[in-house]
Amino acid sequence: MAKRGAKGGGTIRKKTVTRSGKEYTYWEARVTTGRNPGTGKQIQRSFTGKTQKEVREKMQAAAVEVNQGTYTAPQRMTVGGWMDIWAADYLGGVKPATAGIYRGNIKNHIKPALGAVRLDQLHPHTVQGFVNGLGLSPASVRLAYKVLHMALEKAVELDYIPRNPAARCELPRLDQKEIHPLDDQQVAALLAAAKGSDLEYLITVALFTGLRQSELLGLTWGAVDFQRGTIHVNKQLARLEHRAAGLFISPKSGRARTITAAPSAMTALKHQRARQAEMQLRAGPMWANPYGLVFTSALGGPLEHWTAENGFKRIATAAGLEGVRFHDTRHTYAVNAIRAGDDIKTIQGNLGHATAAFTLDRYGHFTERMAQDSAARMEGFIKDVLGL
Repeated sequence: MAKRGAKGGGTIRKKTVTRSGKEYTYWEARVTTGRNPGTGKQIQRSFTGKTQKEVREKMQAAAVEVNQGTYTAPQRMTVGGWMDIWAADYLGGVKPATAGIYRGNIKNHIKPALGAVRLDQLHPHTVQGFVNGLGLSPASVRLAYKVLHMALEKAVELDYIPRNPAARCELPRLDQKEIHPLDDQQVAALLAAAKGSDLEYLITVALFTGLRQSELLGLTWGAVDFQRGTIHVNKQLARLEHRAAGLFISPKSGRARTITAAPSAMTALKHQRARQAEMQLRAGPMWANPYGLVFTSALGGPLEHWTAENGFKRIATAAGLEGVRFHDTRHTYAVNAIRAGDDIKTIQGNLGHATAAFTLDRYGHFTERMAQDSAARMEGFIKDVLGL
């Protein structure tokens, strides 16, 4: 046995205690798991059992883990307690809206099901049972699982638990939502219905650049380079309920990007600049646009998401496109970029997707359809040449 006091070393002794006038005998083992870095004193773990053999086996198993560097001190913290700590202290790098969604999942799903379980006693099959019993859509189940997995991964990093019990969970299949880009006639109808409205140029730029709604609403004149024909996308407008940290948040991917816009998009921005000058004249001293926002309210303040969404809905309905969403302008841009012959990597960069693989997965079937159409056109050309 290792020397007493050495890391991984331990002792075994028989103990007798009296409780309510009755004697009880048991065995106790203690193993040294390390030293307190502040005091230098030994840190020991105790094991008890009815027989000497039982406690020796427990002690030896712990000693092996200590010597291999895999030993983790048991935690009496519950899953619920750790989720609260994680949500309070480890979401500093997450956007406010995302952090709110994470906390909602903790409150509504994770803590009610797993909150009372001890962190060190959470097993993979328990996590699988949690996932299976959520009764939510596949996307919602995956989100709740993601939050739990992230929190447990941080617990592993901090040596609260030796491994992540959520690491090998089976998740429900996520069926990709069908996208609905507008065809050329629908685009023309939408632009005609928007003409002369407050959102005319917002919708035009959305269709011709594929920028997200929040990116357009957070766009400032300083990010528009008319000489080079580029737009620097480095921020989004935060939703009204998430502005405790400021008016703007970083782009969804966390990275800024610069896109070279079509001349028609830049022309629309020039028209918007002229229209904004007229708005400023009408507002007079009430005008206030300190950030130089491109799209604003009548008095120069931020154009809020709900205003843009409701206005777009009215215009789409007037164009006979009821049910079309603002986000469909982004899909329309992506498909038209594919039709124009842009490569997937370029489209990925313009859309601000994290990877080209995601872009290809999202819009790849349109490239396949275009390849088939191209083959059919080539066949027609060959037959004309050969006189068949």
